[in-house]
Amino acid sequence: MSLKIYNTMAGEKQVFEPLVPDTVTMYVCGPTVYNLAHIGNARPVVVFDTLFRLLQTHYGTVTYARNITDVDDKIITAAHEGSRSIDEVTDEFTAKYREDMAQLNALPPTLEPHATHNIEPMIRLTQTLIEKGHAYESQGHVLFAVESMEDYGKLSGRSLDDMLAGARVEVADYKRHPGDFVLWKPADDADPGWDSPWGRGRPGWHLECSAMIREHLGETIDIHGGGRDLIFPHHENEIAQSRCAHGGDYVNYWMHNAYLDIDGEKMSKSLGNFRTVRDLLDSYRGEVLRFALLSAHYRSPLNFSAELLDQAQSTLDSLYSTLREVADIELEMDVPLADEAFYAALNDDLNTPVAIAEIHALAKALNKATDADKPALKARIIAAGNLLGILGQDPEEWLQAGGADGDISAEDIEVLIDERAAAKKNRDFARADEIRESLLAQGVVLEDSREGTKWKRG
Repeated sequence: MSLKIYNTMAGEKQVFEPLVPDTVTMYVCGPTVYNLAHIGNARPVVVFDTLFRLLQTHYGTVTYARNITDVDDKIITAAHEGSRSIDEVTDEFTAKYREDMAQLNALPPTLEPHATHNIEPMIRLTQTLIEKGHAYESQGHVLFAVESMEDYGKLSGRSLDDMLAGARVEVADYKRHPGDFVLWKPADDADPGWDSPWGRGRPGWHLECSAMIREHLGETIDIHGGGRDLIFPHHENEIAQSRCAHGGDYVNYWMHNAYLDIDGEKMSKSLGNFRTVRDLLDSYRGEVLRFALLSAHYRSPLNFSAELLDQAQSTLDSLYSTLREVADIELEMDVPLADEAFYAALNDDLNTPVAIAEIHALAKALNKATDADKPALKARIIAAGNLLGILGQDPEEWLQAGGADGDISAEDIEVLIDERAAAKKNRDFARADEIRESLLAQGVVLEDSREGTKWKRG
């Protein structure tokens, strides 16, 4: 089964073919580590983690790089405001970023290049652009000359005239053209900096990814991903730097996820609807956040709300309840993915909503299945869950976990269930009903079956 992905550069879905047979290189823009990751930052992580999982079913070697930007104006500002060193800030928020993304069931990337570990490749790239006439030095800065590239703006579909018409900021006097962008900037003695042919300084943000991709993955890679907000200027400028320095295509397939809104409004600190992943994890488990992010197609806008999260929680509870009923069935079979509708959906430009619908269909079939058919259906649901990064936990633990401080404990619930069973045996049905209602009022749902009474937190 072939994989089709939407290539932003081409403006259409295309059959994916790697540059090297059975080998894929993928790079996704990672965080600038000066603060906690917000839920908008998490969408590309979940999207491209799902793609990473899918690619590994097709190809023997998949190298997935996601960078860490650990030198930036925002980092310097955060360090100054907190009277901390740059390293203290970047170490703290790099660690917290990894922790938060792991809570979303995101696999670690194959490579995690740090900007500060790749300064020499950035200096070499800048030197090459100067030598080839695509960059120039001015007042301690080195800038890329956008007029030197014939098709600059191709990814975003913008011409230089369009860019100028949309400009709202005063143009720096060291630029030859208002659209020229910084490759290298001077650094004060108090700020991070490195020696270079143009004096002590540090790289511009756009330069980092171009240099690290060439250093760790090669001159041309298969897939480059990120949010739509990166198309211009960041990815446009990456293309300019890399193609003008080294030729080639730089990237064969560009993929971008759409924006995320909070309760129908664009997320921003000024609106007070800025939600960090860590804050949301206080109220919802990471798998719930992941499921919510996968509930819409990655190229469609997603309205992130409490209603969406509650629905995700309810859906996962239902699927885990289904799996709990077959918990004693061992998984002893491989699932031929090529025959599966959920696999076909994911291979059609990562259509996660359709894949989720197919899991629902399998769960419905499992609930009605004969004993002979249950092992295969369970295996198919687990296989689908593995690709989406969900349904990997023990169903009993999932359904019985999540109680907040002050909630009734699992031990006390079990005591009441035993008391209820004794009351029913003694035909004291009033007491049995009283226990059920009391537990329900505390968010505990009892499920009676021939095998006994099971419970979950509602």
